[in-house]
Amino acid sequence: MSRAGIDGQLRYRPEVKLLADGEQHHAEVTIIVTDDVNEIALRMIRASQRNEGRKVVLVATRIDDAALFAAVEAGVCGLVRRSEATPERLVAVVKTVVTGDGSIPPDLLGRLLSQMGNLQRELLTPRGLTLTGLTQREVEVLRLVADGLSTQEIAHRLCYSERTIKNILHDLTTRLQLRNRSHAVAYALRRGLI
Repeated sequence: MSRAGIDGQLRYRPEVKLLADGEQHHAEVTIIVTDDVNEIALRMIRASQRNEGRKVVLVATRIDDAALFAAVEAGVCGLVRRSEATPERLVAVVKTVVTGDGSIPPDLLGRLLSQMGNLQRELLTPRGLTLTGLTQREVEVLRLVADGLSTQEIAHRLCYSERTIKNILHDLTTRLQLRNRSHAVAYALRRGLI
């Protein structure tokens, strides 16, 4: 499948509009077709997703566990095996990612969840981190800040010194490039961390 193949499959579908090369800056979704999820494909995914703000659907021939994890990490919102890339499937995946949801074949989702669990158990938990990038202690402090407690009240509740609470908040806001406590709470709420 190539650009011509995608064009041929989707050209007459009223649910989607294909854009010419000069119109691509108006696109909401980019479809990237590749045999392997290699560094070139990953760069294209990152560029479309981050720099241009587009959601990315990846159509790939071979997707092993490492490729799956790399594609998700790069920002893929939808994933389709090339052998399953019918016009109906492509349109369904594009419509799904436009609404902000993701689409991944169920067996790949199971493999991804397994990888995430392994990552948490083998790499993050031994270092006191979670998939959110926050320690359990940081999450506890943020929850109490969100509840309106002062530094002194948080220190008393968690049996830490006030200096420790201030250090936790300072480290957190510095690491995540947040302006203040309120910004940290807003960040945590938006990300579903608290």
